Amino acid sequence: MDDAPPPKSAAVEVFTAFLRQGFTAFGGPVAHLAYFRREFVERRRWLTEAAFADLLALCHFLPGPASSQLGMAIGMQRAGIAGALAAWVGFTLPAATAMVAFAYLAPGMTRAWGEAWLHGLQVAAAAVVLQALITMARTLAVGPIRAGMALGAAAGLVVAEGPVAQILAIAAGGLFGLALLREPAPNAPMEAAPPRVGPRTALTALGLFAVLLATLPFAATLLQSPTLGLASVFYRTGALVFGGGHVVLPLLESEIVGRAWLDRDSFLSGYGAVQALPGPLFSFAGFVGAAQRVAPGGWVGGLVAIVAIFLPSFLLVVGVTPFWDRIKARPAARGAVAGVGAVVVGLLAAALWDPMLKGAIQRPADWALVAAAFVFLTVARLPPWLVVIGFAAATGAFLR
Repeated sequence: MDDAPPPKSAAVEVFTAFLRQGFTAFGGPVAHLAYFRREFVERRRWLTEAAFADLLALCHFLPGPASSQLGMAIGMQRAGIAGALAAWVGFTLPAATAMVAFAYLAPGMTRAWGEAWLHGLQVAAAAVVLQALITMARTLAVGPIRAGMALGAAAGLVVAEGPVAQILAIAAGGLFGLALLREPAPNAPMEAAPPRVGPRTALTALGLFAVLLATLPFAATLLQSPTLGLASVFYRTGALVFGGGHVVLPLLESEIVGRAWLDRDSFLSGYGAVQALPGPLFSFAGFVGAAQRVAPGGWVGGLVAIVAIFLPSFLLVVGVTPFWDRIKARPAARGAVAGVGAVVVGLLAAALWDPMLKGAIQRPADWALVAAAFVFLTVARLPPWLVVIGFAAATGAFLR
């Protein structure tokens, strides 16, 4: 039987705590995890270290943005399903609002300042993706089997582009991981937080996740609804993103730019802009939904895209948490996830080449700009938001 719902004041408390994170958590997904630990383990003491580590392992196991899912899981432990929703809204709201606003403002900014500042966003974004690729390869593509899977996926996806090829590559990664990799189960924490959701609610969430994934594309076609088509694309992307927020780039680029819903330069400039914001990288969906030209755009399209891309994560966190203790004890399941993670490294490598470098490199000197941005990120260790703003301002001033 499900636990009794917590008081409404607990959900309000969760919302205000995560809204603060949404305004202040700069630095990308890895930094978000550190912010959450400091806020909710050390300062507020909502979780023990063991419970935090257990939820973090769950969120790395699931597809979707790990930091946002961790926020949902923390909110759910504190205030049930209402707490999970409150954590997501609070953490996402500032960046999502800013990205929808950017979709409205970008055309006017381009007319006033020229297109050079957009080029700076693209250069900085390429360097950010390169840094993310190296970081992910060090953890997800270690050893000859996983490195070979990553290289094979990268080569294959450079040749065979498109969302179907990406989905097949992810599925193949899971199968190869299931057959070839046996990841040891993590040591169970001494005291993991009890789930706030019972098995019946969890199974309902998992069923809804599967039904939406299977039926949204058919419903959009049958009803000839551009809005449902937009929701279908973003829901499918949110359900298939393994490895962190940066992997949303190649999946959405194939779906959105490949369908000519948005031109590549605008797409990449929006991805560059989201690097300068606090909160989740998935907020980029707000820009794409608002700026695309097929379904209703503006704030309506932005809202549809934001809800659709995060909904799979919400359903999976609610659905898997009560069963996590049993799942994490199965090395085969963890092997499949490891295989998918290795393929995701190749997916991101292919995206680094096309569209990132192909979009950012317009002249030979641009290679030096990308290298300089990478040095600022990795050697000088400047935060991504500062590098993005600096390169947009510099190119806007000197390359007009």
